[in-house]
Amino acid sequence: MEAAQTVDVLAFSPHPDDAELYCSGTLLLLKRGGFRIGITDLTEGELSTRGTVETRRAETADASRILELDYRGNLRLPDGGIANTTEQRLAVVREIRSLRPRTVFLPYPHDRHPDHENASVLVREALFAAGLRRLSTTDAGGNEQEAWRPGRSYYYMLTEEFEPQAVVDISDVHETKFAAIRAYATQFGLDDSVDPETYISRPEFLQSLIGRSQRLGFHVGGTYAEGFLPLHKQRFEAEWLLS
Repeated sequence: MEAAQTVDVLAFSPHPDDAELYCSGTLLLLKRGGFRIGITDLTEGELSTRGTVETRRAETADASRILELDYRGNLRLPDGGIANTTEQRLAVVREIRSLRPRTVFLPYPHDRHPDHENASVLVREALFAAGLRRLSTTDAGGNEQEAWRPGRSYYYMLTEEFEPQAVVDISDVHETKFAAIRAYATQFGLDDSVDPETYISRPEFLQSLIGRSQRLGFHVGGTYAEGFLPLHKQRFEAEWLLS
């Protein structure tokens, strides 16, 4: 049974704010192009040093509004405990089958944060499993779900860089992207909190992200850009070479 709400593009985010940081510019461009966009957070970031689960939820709601998301979900997997187990994999499969995205963004498998690396493996294997017709899953209402495998999937770049095979010029939406990032004031040290400083709350963290975006943008003739790596080789028509 087809889900009542579907999206064209779905980004899987290990924690609320990861998708905003690393692929929300591309999501914004797709939204402006008339596509339905969504983000599924795997955890609530409950182990974060700064803020609380409640403040993180409020910040996520603000960021989702800024990005004009058609869907925002949270699988509530354990923060610090993302793993490619059968239970967690089936949770991701259900989400894919429910939303039926044409394209999925997922974290690159090499990163300083174990949750980011584990999330990459988990989602990649769930993408394959979601297309297996004999793998039975049911939705929240107990209805049998149809198999669904997105046509295209791309890794997005987190703290560890890779040589992107697709670079998207996000210059037109850069300011909106950073408005969504700044919604997470507790995480990026933009509030008056006395919580301890973290890797991402230092001003240099967001400055480095802007610098990378500028470098990628320069290489494609823009000001800011995001880089992606397809999971599989892609087919293009010859005319694409002239577009």
